[in-house]
Amino acid sequence: MDLSTLIDTLVAAWPLLWNGLQMTVYVTVISLIVAMPLGIVTCLMNLSKFRVLRGIAKFYIWIIRGTPMLVQGFYIYFAVPQIIQALIMPDFRIDVVTASLITLILNAGAYTSEIFRGAIQSVPDGQTEASRSLGVSHVKTMQKIVLPQAIRICLPSLVNQCIITLKDSTIMYALGLPEVMNQARVYVGRTMDSFATYTWVAVIFLVIISVLMLASSALEKRMRA
Repeated sequence: MDLSTLIDTLVAAWPLLWNGLQMTVYVTVISLIVAMPLGIVTCLMNLSKFRVLRGIAKFYIWIIRGTPMLVQGFYIYFAVPQIIQALIMPDFRIDVVTASLITLILNAGAYTSEIFRGAIQSVPDGQTEASRSLGVSHVKTMQKIVLPQAIRICLPSLVNQCIITLKDSTIMYALGLPEVMNQARVYVGRTMDSFATYTWVAVIFLVIISVLMLASSALEKRMRA
């Protein structure tokens, strides 16, 4: 297959791929925007002195890390509505975009919380002790001293989580989410042009992820400086 054939395929498939790419970026961005605060809250619960809060956070992280994302997606899309229909709302439905967002948010939130936890624990204890000795409350100490340093420490890992969430969005293809892989499959179903179509999907992801990797590298260099 020559270059002109690949270009012809890109031109013909681009409307579908562009629609799918927009959906991919949409669910990724929304998931990360919601997952970051969720991760911080879960992290603080996990580090809390209260056993109940720690138990809730650990249970949530255990469930997410212990089950495949595809299973979680199917459970949220198919099983949860069935439970709600049986107990509360007989007409309850959940659309595929919402189910995909919830799945990605819960996953990114759990892994982000572990990133934050590692970063917070890497901040020297002496800074916290010095702050508390000056009469600063625990909340203010976390807000003004610990969290700003922790966020700076974990920025490269957070960028890496963004990359993972972007790639994980393709798993929602199995639910029927019209993301870029789904739209590529639609085009392949019409034309049987598998090689060129999936090659361009791979190129699209390589370009986006390469940009994010460069951003992560730049952040690491700036932090080292």
